[in-house]
Parts: sequence; C-alpha cells; structure tokens
Amino acid sequence: MEVAILGDSVCTGVYISSPWSTFWRARRARAGNWFVDTTPPARGIQSVCKRLEELTPVVATECAGIGALVDGEVERQNFFRRILRTRDFSGQIRQLLRAPRLPDLILISIGHNNIDWTWRRTARELERPDVILQELSVRFREDFARHLQRLLNVASAQSHRVAIVVYGLVNFESYFKARAVAEQLHAQDRTRYPHLETTYKYFVSFRPLYRSHLVRLARMLNEQLRTIVTDLNCDLAEHRNVQLRYSDALATADLSRIELLHAVDGWHPSAAGHNVLASAAFDDLAPTLEFLGVNSPSTAARH
Repeated sequence: MEVAILGDSVCTGVYISSPWSTFWRARRARAGNWFVDTTPPARGIQSVCKRLEELTPVVATECAGIGALVDGEVERQNFFRRILRTRDFSGQIRQLLRAPRLPDLILISIGHNNIDWTWRRTARELERPDVILQELSVRFREDFARHLQRLLNVASAQSHRVAIVVYGLVNFESYFKARAVAEQLHAQDRTRYPHLETTYKYFVSFRPLYRSHLVRLARMLNEQLRTIVTDLNCDLAEHRNVQLRYSDALATADLSRIELLHAVDGWHPSAAGHNVLASAAFDDLAPTLEFLGVNSPSTAARH
C-alpha cells in the first residue's frame, strides 16, 4: 500500500534551535516522526507506517515540511521559508499529482502555521482579534477547499481506491498546559528548553498574551475542516473509488504532559509526543483501512 502525508512541521521530526542548525535539520531530517520512522521500535517512534506494516507492506511518501501553510498560491514566501524549500499545501498537492499514480492512502495534517493570528498585524489591528480570526477562518476554508478539490478531481479518475483522511489541528488547549510548565522550568533554569523563547521569533501568537485567541482560531479551523469534508462528500457519492474522512483524532489527543514537548524548543513534539500523535492517528484509521481492503485489528476482531 502506498501512503503519503501532507502537512507541516508537526508531521516532521524537526525542532527549533540556532538558524543554521534548524536549516540543516529541516533540509535533511526525515523519517523520525509520527507518520514514518525507520529506527527500531525499541529506540524509535511507533509511527503510523510501522503500525501499518504489521498489516500490509507499505511505501511511504513524505510531502510535509517545516513552515508549510494552507496557502492561496499568490503569497510570496519569505527568505527563511525559501531556503528551507518549504512547499505549502498547494505545492504538496502538486507534488502528488505529478506522480503517475496517487497513493492509496493520503493523510493530511496541515494548518498549524495558519493560526499565527498576529502575523503581520499592526497594534491597532490586534485590538480587534474577533475580526482577524473570522477573516483568517474564512480564507482558510476557501484555500483548503480549493486545493483539496484539485486532489479529489484526480483521485476520482484513478482506477484504484483512494482514501483521504483530513486530520484536525492538534489539541492546543492541552498543549499549552505542557508549554506553561516548560516556561516555568526555563525561567528557573535557562539551560532547560534553551530555545523556548526562540519560538516567539517565528510564531508570535505563541506568546502568553496572544495564545487564548490562537486556541480559539484552532477550534474555528477544525470546524471549517469538518464542514469542508462534509460538503465535498456530497459530490463524491458517484465516485465509489474515493473515500474522504475528517478525523478529530489529533484534535482530541491529550498533549498536556511536559515530556511530550521537545527538550530543546519546548515547541515541537518529542519522541514521546510523536508516539501519542501516532497512536491517535492510527487508531482512527479502521474505517479507512476497511475501505481499502486492509484488515485493521479492530476489523479482524469483528470477523
């Protein structure tokens, strides 16, 4: 079975440190995340692909990258994202569509960078967060739906079954509980989570002053994702070779434990964090695997 992931840094094994170290990891770090990990289970991450390999042979394709956005295809990337060769959602889909055959299973987990609601905002604009959040939510829905429709158009014309799972954004409410602990530990000992404050250079909305609205926006975008999938499924009834599902597995996973955050930046997932995300993502795949003709543990138990 061919499996692909479209996503952002939450789907990769990177973390933030010095600019050049971050650059090196972003360009070279692969296969050390909740989607795919090639190290032995005893030392590595029990990724989704490792779990799938217990059921069927797997060929994995990673399209996800650090800094990736659900984009409108007209925004110019800044210098940092250009040197990282970041492909946004439109570019990741374009990468899939260049292949002669679409993967059997396509997992989508992207949008975490879109919730930086303070990005490029003036002080006066920040006084009206409700306006900003609504604007971002509407734009996100339009862009995500347009790009996903492109993928569905091609999937519908395939001669094999294609399953697409759209995951909601991670549970930021629980995540910030762990982040608050990391901030306390860093304040007491600056050698703990040494690049915790570097986060704010790249993601201003992570600052305590702004994060409550970030949590609100994440919920809004998850509702948009759910609605997009519902609406697009209305047009898929005649295409029996395609299954499109929304999953709240990542959006409901408990990320409140400090050990789930990386020890360097206190931002990205640690190996333990990736294991939590892998468990959540895989455990919700039973209906998808059944559609693809792969017996999951829960499916086998019913027969």
